[in-house]
Amino acid sequence: MANIITGFRGLISIALLFCPVFSPVFYMLYLNAGVSDMIDGTIARRTNTVSEFGAGFDTAADSVFVVVCLIKLLPVISIPAWLYVWIVLIALIKIINIISGYVVQKKLMAVHSVMNKVTGVSLFILPLTFPIVPLKYSAIPICAVATFAAVQEGHFIRTGRDE
Repeated sequence: MANIITGFRGLISIALLFCPVFSPVFYMLYLNAGVSDMIDGTIARRTNTVSEFGAGFDTAADSVFVVVCLIKLLPVISIPAWLYVWIVLIALIKIINIISGYVVQKKLMAVHSVMNKVTGVSLFILPLTFPIVPLKYSAIPICAVATFAAVQEGHFIRTGRDE
């Protein structure tokens, strides 16, 4: 069941490509994709059907959703230069975490910390706020949380903790 929901998210993500940004259909599909991301893992854990395939499938569906959202949203929002710099710095920290995780643990690691989840939820909510809060204001707390989460993730990876 969880993998079906994950597959549904992939299909919804692709459907988003064909919807006008910020239209009612866009928001409906966007929200359904987000809800499916929240429930597929929960269902897998509750039904004791967690698997490596499911985890990889979830990551792939998440990646498709993120890429589609970037394709749709980046052309229609104005991003200040300082925000690009901050995002690149967060990305660099995450890349360093991946490399150091591989060096220290001898495997690719993903830390599912509370702060990483808070970052994910915040990023998911962000496009919903565009009509009411300018990005130059809403991005500050989200980038602050994402920076903290990335630094914390690096600490967890280097100390061998998963939270």
